[in-house]
Amino acid sequence: MIFLKMPSGNLKAHLSVLGANLLYGANYSIAKKVMPEYIGPFGFIVVRVVCAAILFFIAGLFIKEKIEAKFFKRLILCAFFGIALNQLLFFWGLSKTAPINAALMMTTNPIMVLIMAHFILNEKISWLKILGIAIGIAGASTLIVFGKKISLTSETAIGDLMVLVNSLSFAVFLIMVKPVMMKYHVVTIMKWTFLFGTFMVLPFGFHQCMEARWADLDFNLWLAIIYVVLGVTFIAYFLNVVALRHLSPSVVSFYIYLQPVFATMFSLIFNEGKPNYLQLISAILIFTGVYLVSKNRTSKEIVLSISDKKI
Repeated sequence: MIFLKMPSGNLKAHLSVLGANLLYGANYSIAKKVMPEYIGPFGFIVVRVVCAAILFFIAGLFIKEKIEAKFFKRLILCAFFGIALNQLLFFWGLSKTAPINAALMMTTNPIMVLIMAHFILNEKISWLKILGIAIGIAGASTLIVFGKKISLTSETAIGDLMVLVNSLSFAVFLIMVKPVMMKYHVVTIMKWTFLFGTFMVLPFGFHQCMEARWADLDFNLWLAIIYVVLGVTFIAYFLNVVALRHLSPSVVSFYIYLQPVFATMFSLIFNEGKPNYLQLISAILIFTGVYLVSKNRTSKEIVLSISDKKI
């Protein structure tokens, strides 16, 4: 098992990032009930970010902590890469390409994180970690493309590029938020990050938010919105950043390969389909990759190597 013989802090961190990606996996089947029929994608982003900012500020009332002025520049950049650019480019790119293309572009995220973490955080690129990522890509890609037609053409190129840059932006976010995470409480970091993110996404989604068919939403649709806001945004971001206290950014990013597994699982549940052997093999490959990647340098060791650097 992945979690055997891990320190309690590492176990909690792995469970946190696992929980975050479980929430993301269910999101594919839930968010589409509301978007874009009742609210446009950019409008939905505004709802997510604004509501999450409010929730984090409410939670922040119980955390008496002030951030030094020098760290606000980094938090603004975290908001730009981790919230605004990340979410806007993904939905914009998805509207210009096929979902299968977008899913494949997102498999590049752990590779980007691994390379940047090596140069910025001095995280070692071991052969074990490279092997784990390769196995994870094989499992995730097989699960994504099986039985589907891939169309990488000039018509999808712009959308594919947008999703690829979105993947890069989230990689930058994980790298940039890591040092701040080791100094301040996650709620303190997230409340300012989402506040700055709010001002960044408002110009793009305010109009769609105002034109949303709020009056047509029934109870189930409101539950779907609550799930996306509370689960996929507030809790998932919280869990991902919490995990960074004990895990390296490359390990946290690697869990993205579990999203197709969870998405498939929820799709089977909601559509009453039947699993096949290929889905099982893909899941085994991905969990094997998680195990190999997690058997590397710990977060505390990485922090020691960057503790003397300016952040």
